[in-house]
Amino acid sequence: MTRALFIIDVQNDFTEGGALGVDGGAAVAAGVSALLAQHPLAYKYVFASRDWHDIGNDNGGHFARDAAPDYVTTWPVHCVAGTAGAEYHPALTTGTVTFHIRKGQGRPAYSIFEGTTEAGQTVTALLSEHGVTDIDVVGLATDFCVRASTLDALEHGQHVRLLTDLVAGVAAESTATALAEMAHAGTVFAASDAVE
Repeated sequence: MTRALFIIDVQNDFTEGGALGVDGGAAVAAGVSALLAQHPLAYKYVFASRDWHDIGNDNGGHFARDAAPDYVTTWPVHCVAGTAGAEYHPALTTGTVTFHIRKGQGRPAYSIFEGTTEAGQTVTALLSEHGVTDIDVVGLATDFCVRASTLDALEHGQHVRLLTDLVAGVAAESTATALAEMAHAGTVFAASDAVE
């Protein structure tokens, strides 16, 4: 068994005070850092994704430019490449990240599987190349990018565990729906103290 950690979108724009800040986002950042510090050998590979949107366009309709965002398929401008909002939250320690994944470069993207490394490597190829079989998922937001990444990991044949104390959602109702969907698809739920 080879276990990896997916850290989904723990970025300034998705934490308190950001363009799309999620309550509890900063605590997730700090909690993930604590997990990595306490269990340095738990994960052979650590993948960290970031929204990395183009400047100056609507990124395939992802940014609401001419109307109010609907917060389902259109959003306020966020996580523009090279801006402070796109950077990892300062409480997130990234020294042990093996693969930095950028997604949404010019188009909508929710799942980590829609992104690539700076060198163009896909997550699917990296998981296969390194023999990853099991993935723990943490990050933001439970009801959007965490959900999409988790479901895609299951679809790719991974055994997936969601660390429920290291995620935060946008809204209670959509988070509950997302958790139910992930559970139905085969996700195991655990607290981070289950990590060895």
